Amino acid sequence: MAEATASSKKVKFIITRQDGPDAAAYTEEFELPYRPGMNVISALMEIQRNPVNAKGEKIAPVCWESNCLEEVCGACSMVINGKPRQACAALIDKLEQPIRIQPMKTFPVVRDLVIDRSRMFTALKRVKAWIPIDGTYDLGPGPRMPEKKRQWAYELSKCMTCGVCLESCPNVNDKTDFIGPAAISQVRLFNSHPTGEMNKEERLEALMQDGGIEGCGNSQNCVRSCPKGIPLTTSIAEMNKQTTKHMFKQWLGV
Repeated sequence: MAEATASSKKVKFIITRQDGPDAAAYTEEFELPYRPGMNVISALMEIQRNPVNAKGEKIAPVCWESNCLEEVCGACSMVINGKPRQACAALIDKLEQPIRIQPMKTFPVVRDLVIDRSRMFTALKRVKAWIPIDGTYDLGPGPRMPEKKRQWAYELSKCMTCGVCLESCPNVNDKTDFIGPAAISQVRLFNSHPTGEMNKEERLEALMQDGGIEGCGNSQNCVRSCPKGIPLTTSIAEMNKQTTKHMFKQWLGV
């Protein structure tokens, strides 16, 4: 009896769609048979296999992105019931119906739920979020990090550039050039690395430019929404302190 009830149960979705970057957005409704253990990605896969809306009309398949399906790659970021999050970790049983799915608004829409996260990657380039090592010859083993330092640095390294922190931040929008919390936290990560700290001042100066750390309004939405639990506000506070120290050193000519 329970199996028969489950098989007759339907899941309703209202998906915001957009046929191209310059096209107008519209919503389309879908109804799918319920299956135990479903997540939003499995529902989107079902719609892709059988692209028919709730009216029974054959439509173009919904476009979306995913990769790892394990909340590691960050590709499947979207707004689900008003909250930016990873679709692979959004279980149908824990979502209120109808389930409303939208693309993240902070980034330009390419099509449907596919977005262009270039803004985020440009910010990471701006702060040089990498360790510049000459790979033309063997450098031997790298310097060791103290275990206590390595542990908190590892927490910062969990960033999967999903863009959820930028989507939830009120200071990241099309009227500002604020680089966002992810890039600021990555400056803290790479400046703490024994080799990366060679370019420490260069990264701090990048944060001191227009659109840098001064754009943070301390809403703390980023740390609440981060799917990996990265201490973003702690990083922002630390970088605020370090950029202030660096500014005074510049003034004093130290």
